[in-house]
Amino acid sequence: MAASELYTKYARVWLPDAVDVWKSAELTRDYTPGDQVLSLQLEDGTDVEHRIDPQTNGLPPLRNPNILVGENDLTALSYLHEPAVLHNLKVRFIDSKLIYTYCGIVLVAINPYESLHIYEADIISAYSGQNMGDMDPHIFAVAEEAYKQMARDERNQSIIVSGESGAGKTVSAKYTMRYFATVSGSSGEASIEERVLASSPIMEALGNAKTTRNDNSSRFGKYIEIGFDKKQRITGANMRTYLLEKSRVVFQAYGERNYHIFYQLCASSHLQEFKTFKLGCADDFHYTNQGQNPVIDGVEDAKEMCHTRKAFTLLGIGESDQMALFQILAAILHLSNVEVKDHSADRSSILPDNSHLMVFCELMEVSYDDMAHWLCHKKLKTTTETYVKSVSKMNAINGRDALSKHIYDRVFRWTVDRINKALKSAIKQHSFIGVLDIYGFETFDINSFEQFCINYANEKLQQQFNLHVFKLEQEEYMKEEISWTLIDFYDNQPCINLIEAKLGVLDLLDEECKMPKGSDDTWAQKLYNTLLKQKAHFDKPRLSNRAFIIHHFADKVEYQCEGFLEKNKDTVNEEQINVLKMSKFDLLLKLFEDDEKATTLSSSRSVVSRPGQSQRDNKKTVGLQFRQSLHLLMDTLNATTPHYVRCIKPNDHKSPFTSLIIAVCMVSFTKAWTLWTYQEFFSRYRVLMKQKDLLPDRKKTCKNVLEKLIKDQDKYQFGKNKIFFRAGQVAFLEKLRSDKLRMACVRIQKTIRCWLARKKYLRMRESAITIQRYVRGHQARCHVKFLRCTKAAVVIQRNVRMWAARRRYQQQRSAAITIQCLFRAYMARQHYYKMVYEHKAVVIQRWVRGWLARRRCRHYLAAIVLLQSCVRRMRAKRELKKLKVEARSVEHFKKLNIGMEKKIMQLQEKINEQHKENRELSERLSVVEKTQAAERGKLGKEMEILRGSEREARAKAERVPSLLEQLSFLHQELQSTCREKEDLEEQARAYREQTQQVGLLHIHYNLPSTVLYFVNSILSLICYTKVNVENTKQLEKDLTEERARYQKLLSEYLQLEERHGDLKGEMNDNTDSSKPAHKRTDSNYSSSNVSEYTQSSDYCEGDDNSLQREPTVDMPVLLKLQRRVKELEQEKQALHLQLDKKEEAQQEKAKVDEQRSTVRAELDLEVLKRQELESENKRLKQDLSELRNSLTSESGDLAPPRPGSEPYNVLLEQLNSSNEELEMRKEEVLLLRSHMVRQEALKHKVREKSSDIHTLNEDGELWLAYEGLKETNRLLERQLQRQEQVHREECEELRDVVRRLRHEQKQQQQLLAQSLLLPEDARIDASLQHEITRLTNENLDFMEQLDKEGKTIRKLKKQLKLYVKRVEELEGNYYIKCFGRASWAATPVSPVNITRKEKDFQGMLEYKPGDEGRMVKNLILDLKPRGVAVGIVPGLPAYIIFMCLRYADYIDDEQRVSSLLNSTISGIKGIIKRRGRDFEITSFWLANTCRFLHCLKQYSGDEFFIKHNSPKQNEHCLSNFELSEYQQLFGDLAIHIYCQLIKCIEEILQPLIVASMLENETVQGVLGSKPTGMRKRSSSFPDGEAVTVETLIHQLELLHTTMNQHGMDPQLIKHVVRQLFYIICAVTLNHLLLRKDMCSWSKGLQIRYNLWQLEEWLVEKELTDCGAKETLEPLVQAAQLLQIKKKTVTDAQAICTMCSALTATQIVKVLTLYTPVVEFEERVSATFIRTIEDLLKDRVESPMLTMDVKKIFSINLPFTPSPVALETIQIPASLNLGFLTRV
Repeated sequence: MAASELYTKYARVWLPDAVDVWKSAELTRDYTPGDQVLSLQLEDGTDVEHRIDPQTNGLPPLRNPNILVGENDLTALSYLHEPAVLHNLKVRFIDSKLIYTYCGIVLVAINPYESLHIYEADIISAYSGQNMGDMDPHIFAVAEEAYKQMARDERNQSIIVSGESGAGKTVSAKYTMRYFATVSGSSGEASIEERVLASSPIMEALGNAKTTRNDNSSRFGKYIEIGFDKKQRITGANMRTYLLEKSRVVFQAYGERNYHIFYQLCASSHLQEFKTFKLGCADDFHYTNQGQNPVIDGVEDAKEMCHTRKAFTLLGIGESDQMALFQILAAILHLSNVEVKDHSADRSSILPDNSHLMVFCELMEVSYDDMAHWLCHKKLKTTTETYVKSVSKMNAINGRDALSKHIYDRVFRWTVDRINKALKSAIKQHSFIGVLDIYGFETFDINSFEQFCINYANEKLQQQFNLHVFKLEQEEYMKEEISWTLIDFYDNQPCINLIEAKLGVLDLLDEECKMPKGSDDTWAQKLYNTLLKQKAHFDKPRLSNRAFIIHHFADKVEYQCEGFLEKNKDTVNEEQINVLKMSKFDLLLKLFEDDEKATTLSSSRSVVSRPGQSQRDNKKTVGLQFRQSLHLLMDTLNATTPHYVRCIKPNDHKSPFTSLIIAVCMVSFTKAWTLWTYQEFFSRYRVLMKQKDLLPDRKKTCKNVLEKLIKDQDKYQFGKNKIFFRAGQVAFLEKLRSDKLRMACVRIQKTIRCWLARKKYLRMRESAITIQRYVRGHQARCHVKFLRCTKAAVVIQRNVRMWAARRRYQQQRSAAITIQCLFRAYMARQHYYKMVYEHKAVVIQRWVRGWLARRRCRHYLAAIVLLQSCVRRMRAKRELKKLKVEARSVEHFKKLNIGMEKKIMQLQEKINEQHKENRELSERLSVVEKTQAAERGKLGKEMEILRGSEREARAKAERVPSLLEQLSFLHQELQSTCREKEDLEEQARAYREQTQQVGLLHIHYNLPSTVLYFVNSILSLICYTKVNVENTKQLEKDLTEERARYQKLLSEYLQLEERHGDLKGEMNDNTDSSKPAHKRTDSNYSSSNVSEYTQSSDYCEGDDNSLQREPTVDMPVLLKLQRRVKELEQEKQALHLQLDKKEEAQQEKAKVDEQRSTVRAELDLEVLKRQELESENKRLKQDLSELRNSLTSESGDLAPPRPGSEPYNVLLEQLNSSNEELEMRKEEVLLLRSHMVRQEALKHKVREKSSDIHTLNEDGELWLAYEGLKETNRLLERQLQRQEQVHREECEELRDVVRRLRHEQKQQQQLLAQSLLLPEDARIDASLQHEITRLTNENLDFMEQLDKEGKTIRKLKKQLKLYVKRVEELEGNYYIKCFGRASWAATPVSPVNITRKEKDFQGMLEYKPGDEGRMVKNLILDLKPRGVAVGIVPGLPAYIIFMCLRYADYIDDEQRVSSLLNSTISGIKGIIKRRGRDFEITSFWLANTCRFLHCLKQYSGDEFFIKHNSPKQNEHCLSNFELSEYQQLFGDLAIHIYCQLIKCIEEILQPLIVASMLENETVQGVLGSKPTGMRKRSSSFPDGEAVTVETLIHQLELLHTTMNQHGMDPQLIKHVVRQLFYIICAVTLNHLLLRKDMCSWSKGLQIRYNLWQLEEWLVEKELTDCGAKETLEPLVQAAQLLQIKKKTVTDAQAICTMCSALTATQIVKVLTLYTPVVEFEERVSATFIRTIEDLLKDRVESPMLTMDVKKIFSINLPFTPSPVALETIQIPASLNLGFLTRV
C-alpha cells in the first residue's frame, strides 16, 4: 500500500506554522500522485492550499485519529513524528494535567511548576506491586519496575534522570528515593529510610541555588546507590557527586543567588547560637548580593535552616560539628567583604584594621597578619632560590575568590563523606539501585568549561542509551523468531573520541595546563592544528579564533576558550592553604587532611623519580578527574539495568499548566515497527472480518485477514506471539475500521429514520381521524348541555332556597346538642373521677388486709409444720428402734420355724381371713361411693337454687346503682375534704411565703390533688427518660470514638511489640552464634517472644517451667484505656438496666392482679392435697401397724408364703388393685374438697368487696356461683391457649423445615449454575469443596442429634436407676412388714447385675503443673483447623483451655492461672506470627479467641453476663479470681488477629479485584482494544486465565463458608464482609483513578453490572444489614459519573449532587481521564471541568486522590453466650491430650 493512498478526503494533516509551530488541517478533496497542490481547510474554517515541492514530493505529516490523542505511550501513535509527539504531550499536559508520558522505555516528565497531590502514600501503595504498563505513567512506576527487576533478576538497577535546568530532575530523583524508602523498609536500623531521605535537604542547601531558569537548581551531579539485602530491604546508601559549580560561590549573574546555605545562615543570624558569627542581612555580603535578588517567592530561609539542622541531626552529625560547619561558611561570607587596596600596577595590600578579615581569622582561628600578607603576595620557587612577590589588586581578589571556592569545595566534600558514613550500614549489601541526577544537554549564548563537561557526560549517557535500545530490539526480534538485519542507530562514538581519546580536546587541554606559559589562545591554536582536518565533529567558527564547535548528538555547540585553562587547573595559593593548616580549628584541619596526605605521597614519589619535578605536575586536573569519575560511572551503569527518565521544561516563565513550548523533542526514539499481539489484533479489527474468515486458530485468522487487507507483505511480519507492522500500516487499518463502522452507522441511521418517518405518518393520520370524531361529539354535547342547563337552573334556585333555610335550622339544632353533650360529658367525667378514686382506696384497703391475714396465716402454718416435723421425727425414731429390735430377733424366728407344713396351712387360713377383710373393705367403699353420689345430687340441687337466686339478684341489682353512686360520691367527698384539710395544715407556712402566686395556687386548689401529682410525676418521668436516652447516646458515641482510638493505639503497640520481638530474635541469634551454651528466654504474653514456639520440641522440653514464671506486662497506657472503656460500658449497662427495670415493673404490675387469684387457688389446692396426703399416710401407717400386729400375734409355727409363690402373687394382685382403687377415690375427694375450698375463698372475697357497700343476700350464693363460672372459664381458656401454643410451635417447626429445604434447593441450583460457568478444573474443585461443606454440615447436625440423644439416654438411665431403687426399697419393706423376718432370712439370695454409676462431670480438665507447654504445643501450634472444623464442635480449643482454667481456679492456684493464660496468649501470637498469611489459621484462631473471651465473660459471675446462662452454667462460674484485665488482653488479641485476618484476605483478593471488576469484559463487541504501545498491559492474574466477577464471588463464598465452619460470631463475620467490600471498592476505584484506559462509558456499565452481582450475593447471604453496600457507594458513583451526560451547567450541577461520596479531586480526575473508546464518543471539555471545579471549590475534604486501602474500620466484640454445657464436651484422641483428665 502506498503512503499516498492515505491522503483522501477528510484525512487530517499537520501544516508548519510560524507562530504555533504546527497547525491541523483537513483535506477537502482526494490527493492523486502528481498533484502540485493540496486543498485543505483549517480548524477555524479557513481554506488554504499547500504546495508540494516537486523535487522532494514531500507530503505534510498525517495526523493521528482522535481516539489515539492523549495516549499514555507515544509509541502507541499510528504516526510518530514531531507534530504528533508535541500534540500528544500538549493534550496530556494542558488539557488533562498529566505530566508523565511514556516514550518506549523512556518516561517523559514535564515540570508542572506547582505542587500536585500525586506523590502521597496512597499513590505509592497503589503503584506498589504493579507492572509498568498496567498503570498510568508515573515516576513511581519506573521506580517499581526497577525494584521488581532487582528482586526478580537479582541484578543491580539504575535510574537515569536527565534534563535541562528547571526541568525537575532533583524532584524526580527525590520522589524515586521516597518510593524505595516507603516500599522496601529497612533491614537493620529502623531510621535508615529517614536518613536516606534526610540527605536531600542537606545536599539541596549546600549544592542548590536559584538561577534564572529554576528556583532550586542543582549545581552538581550526583549518583546515589541505595543498597538492599536479600529480602529487598534498604540497608544503606552511598552518594557520589560530580562537577560542583564552585564559581557560583564567588559570582552570580543578575537575578540569581548563591547556594541556599548562605542565605539560610543570614536569615538565622538573630539566633543566640549564631551571634558569634557576626552575620547580618544577605545584602551586606559581596558573595550574596551580586544577583540583587536574595529572596525566593514562597520560601522562608529561616524555616529551611531549621529543616537543614534537623536533617544534620538525623544523620548523626552532632550540634558541635554543625556549628563548626556553619562557622566556616560564615567565615567565607566575611572573606568576601575583605577589601584590597591598590598601590601600583603590581602591588596591593590590606588595611591592618579590616573588620571582616579579623572576623574571618577569628572564626578560622588563624593569624591575621599571615593571612593579610599572603592574600597580597605569592611565593615563587626556582631551582636555586625562593622569593616572595607582591601581586596586583585583581590577582589578589582572584586569589581571595579561589581560596573561598577551595574552602567551600572542601566543606562540600566533607559533608558528602559524613552523609555516606551515616548512610553506611554494617549489614552486607546484596544489590543496589542507583539514581543518577545529572545535568541535561546545555547550550547557551556563551558556553564555557562547565557546559563542555556537561555535554561530554551527556554524550556518554546517550551512547549507553543507544546500546541499550539496540540490545532490546535485538532481543525482541530473536524472541519472536523473525528475520532481521543489523539495526541502524546513531553511534556517537566519534564525538566521544574527539573529546577523550589521545590527542583529543581533554588531552590537549591537560598538556597545555602543564606548559609554563600555556594560555587559552595557544590551546585554541593547538586544537585547530590537530583536530580541524582530522575530526568531522570538530569545527572552527568563521569570525573567532578563540572558540571551537563540536557537533554533539543533539546539536552543535560553540565553546569559548577563555577560562578553560584556569578552570581546568583549579589553582589556589599554597601559602594561604598553609596558613589555614596552622589553625587550631579541628574541623578546618580535617578538611585539609587529604592535602597533607597527597603532599606527603607526591614528595616521596618526586624523591624517587625526578627530584626537580614540581608538585604542580602531579596534581590532577579537573578534566582528568571528571573523565575518570565519568568512566567509573559508565562502568557502574553498564553493569546495571538502566531505566530512563527525561525531564522537560515546558516554558521559561515558570507558569503552571499554561503553555508547552518544545521546539525540538529531545526524546530520541525511532519507531521502525509497531507490535501487536494476535489477541489484540483480533479484538480490535474483528469488525473487518467476515464470518467465513473466522477460524478456531486466532493466529491463522489474523494471517488470512492481513493478506487480504494489506497486499504488500513487506509492510508486516508475523512473529511467534506478535505481529510487526511498519510505520503507517496501523493508521491504514484504523482508516478501514473507521470506514466500516461509519458505513454501519449510516445503514443504521437510514433504517431508523425510515421507521421514524412511517411511525410519524401513521400517528398523524390516526390523530386526524380522532380529532374529527371528538369535534362532532363535542358539538352534540354542547347542544344537549344547553338544554340541560336551562332546566337545571330552575331546579337549582328551588333547592338553594330550601338549602339555606334548612342549613340555618340545622346549625341551631347542632349548637344546642353540642352544648348539652359537652355539659353532660363534663358532669359524667366528674362523677367518674370520684368513683375511680373511691374504688382505688377500697382496693388498697382490701389488699392490705389480705396481706396482713396471709402473713399471720403463713406464720401459723410455719409453726404448725415445725411442730409436726418434730413430732414425726420423734415417732420415726421410735419406729426405727422397733424395727432394729425386730431385725435382731430374726434368729429367734429361725429356731421357731419348725414344721413348715403346719405353718403353710396356718398361712392359708390367714389368707382366707384377709380375703374376708378385703370384701368387707370393698363393701365399705361402695357405701362411701353411694354416699358421695347422694352428696353430688344435693350439690346439683343447690346449684339450681343458686341460679334462681342469681336471676332474682340481677333484677334487684338494677335498682342498686343509683344508691351506690350517691354513697360513693359522699364517701369520696368526705375523703377528699379530709385530705385537703391535712394538706392545708401542712403547707400553711409555704402558702404565706408564696403569696405572689395566689392565682396559680387557686387553680391548683380547685383541681384534684391526685391528678396534679400523677401529671407531674409522668412529666418528670418523661423528662428523666429523655435525659437518660440523650446521655446514653452521647456515652455510646464517646465509647465508639474511644474504642477507635484505643484500637489504633493497640495496633501501633502491637507493631512495636512485633518489631521488638524481631530485634530480640536477631540479638538472640547473634548471641547463639557466639555462645552455643544454654539460652535463657524471657517468657511473656507479649508478641516479643513468639518465636520461641517455632521449634515445637524445644518448647516442650525447655520452656515449660518458664511459662509458669511469666510476669505481667506493665502497660500503663493500655490499663488506663481499659479502665476508661470499662467505666463507660458499666455506665451504659446501668442506664439500660434502669430502663429495663422500669418497663418490667410496669408489666409485672399489670400481671400481678391476674395471677393472684390463680395463685391463691392453687396454693389452697396444694395445702388441701398435703393435708389429705398426711391424713391418708397416718391412716395407712395405722393399718400397717395393725396388720403387722396381727401377723406377729399368730403362732410361731405359722409363716408367710415365700415371695414368688402362688399365694403370694394372688395377695399382691389384690393389694395392688385395692391401692389403685383407693388412689382414684382420693383424687375424687381432693377435687371435691378443692372445689369447696375455692367456693369458700370466693365467698370470702365477695364479702370483702361488698362489706362497705351492701349485701345482696345473706350467703352471697349468687356472687359465689358467678365467680366459680369465671374461674372455670379461665381454666378452660388457659388450656386452649396452651394447645394453641403447641399447635403454633409445631407449625413453625414445619415451616422451618420447608424453608430450609427451599434454601438448600436454591443453593444447589446456584452452585450448579456457577459450576457450569467455570472451567473443567475449577468445576471439579468447586464440586469437591461443596461436597466437603455439605458433609461437614451433616456431620455437625448428626453430632448435635447424637449429643441430644446421649443426654436423653443419660437422663433416662438416672431416672430408671432411681425408680428401680425405690421399687426395691418398697418391696423389701413390704416383705419385712407382711411376711415376717424368718422367711426373709431363709430365702436364698438371687444373683444381681451390678451396674456402674455414671459419673457426673463438673466441666473441668485436670492437668499437672508444667503441662501448659505440652497443651499449647498440641492444642495451638500443631493443630490443623481443617480437621477440627469438620469433625469437632466449633471453638473446641477455647473450651478445653477454659476448662483447664476452671480447674486452676477451682484449686485456687494463682500461679497456674497466670501461667496458663500467658502461655495461651503467647501461643496464639506465635501461630499468628508464624502462619498469619494462612487464612484458615487466622480465621480459626480469631473464632477461638473470641469464644474464649466470651467464656471468660459468661462464667465471670457478672450479673450482666450470667443472665443468659442456664442454672448448671451458673454453677460453673469462676469463684476465686477476677480476670477482667485478661479479658481486655484477650480482646486486644482478638482485634490484632482480626487485623491480620483482613491483611490475609486482602492478599487473597488483591490479584482478583482489578481483573474481575475492571479488566474483564462480559460483552466483547465492536469496542475492542486500543493500541497500547511498546509497554503492553499485563494481566492482573498471574496464570493468564479469564478472571470474572463470578470468580471473585466464588472466593468470597469460600471465605464466608470457612468463617462459618470455624464458628465465628455472626456479628464479626458482618464486620469482615464490610471490610472486604471496602477493600474491593478502594482497590477498584484507585485503579480507575490511575488508569486512563479504564475511564470510559462502556467500563462504567461493566462496573455497575459487577457491583449488582456483589449486592445480590449480599442478599443471598442475608448480609444486607452489615453496611457492606454503603462502602461500595464511591465506586457506584464513579461508574455513574462515567455514564452520565457531561456537557451543560445543569449536568455539572447534577454531577455535584450525585457524587457525594467522591471528593472533588476524584471527580475532576475521572472527568480528566475520561477517554472515548470509539470515535463517536466525545471527550469532556476543559470548560466543563472548570465548571465542576468552581462548583466544588467550597467542599472541605481531604486532598488525597485515592482511597486508603489499608484503612480498617474499628470494631467492637459483642458478647455471645454459648449454649454448650462444659460437662458434655468430649476430647478427641486425635488431639493427643491424654494428660488431661475430666473432672
